[in-house]
Amino acid sequence: MSLLEWSDALALDLPAMDDTHREFVDLLAQVSSADEAGLMACWQALVDHTDEHFGREDHWMRSTGFSSSNCHSMQHQVVLQVMREGLLRGHAGQQDLVRQMARELALWFPQHAQSMDAALALHLRGVGFDPASGVVHMPASLPRGAIHGCGGATCSDPAAQTEPVAETA
Repeated sequence: MSLLEWSDALALDLPAMDDTHREFVDLLAQVSSADEAGLMACWQALVDHTDEHFGREDHWMRSTGFSSSNCHSMQHQVVLQVMREGLLRGHAGQQDLVRQMARELALWFPQHAQSMDAALALHLRGVGFDPASGVVHMPASLPRGAIHGCGGATCSDPAAQTEPVAETA
């Protein structure tokens, strides 16, 4: 049995994103079932896919008003950095570490998809974004300023969380 299987709970009603996520799940399954001889080739394929996957989502965020400094993009950077470290360590003989990373990705991905990616998909649908062409069909719906945080209802701008400064007389 694979570490993670595609289910309707992972679908976000944005076909371009859902297809990419399904590919991620499939590649992760290939890593989990790979023998020692094939493990690193499967991990490389997953890293390459994830690099493109995250790059595409990051581009969508930048082009539709999600800030490039938001926590969604930051999480992409960190996860990809760890996966690349897995490539180095796996090629150095630490394949057990790569298998552990795969198990951790299987735990991380559903949470990421159901929170951060769900917020992005909602935003993209709300502005009428066409992932294939990059066209925003409802530009009046774009945010006036960059969205900070993850863009979800539970994540707000840290500046809004600061205490008001008391006035002095």
